[in-house]
Amino acid sequence: MNNDDRNVVEGEIVDDTPTAAIAIPSPPLPDPDYSQGGVPSFDFVRDKIENRYTTSLGATDVAGLGTEHTAEALDKQIADRDQAAKDRLAEIRRSMRGE
Repeated sequence: MNNDDRNVVEGEIVDDTPTAAIAIPSPPLPDPDYSQGGVPSFDFVRDKIENRYTTSLGATDVAGLGTEHTAEALDKQIADRDQAAKDRLAEIRRSMRGE
């Protein structure tokens, strides 16, 4: 026996596919929000309606509709604040001059 024969290992070729665990396709599970016939559940419909309602409320708030915070009201508020600041500045200047 030469040196190369000692490094050789005998083995057999084994098939790569497992025989014990063959995957059997199961029927697809229905969406939990729908029945087997495709009818949506009451909770699913209610949640969808509530989500749309709250989204519309949020959009209304962002747009400023239906509230007292319209663009005109904010412009008037800014103008009033600016006028109050000018009046106060004039009052401070008069008091510094001693009038």
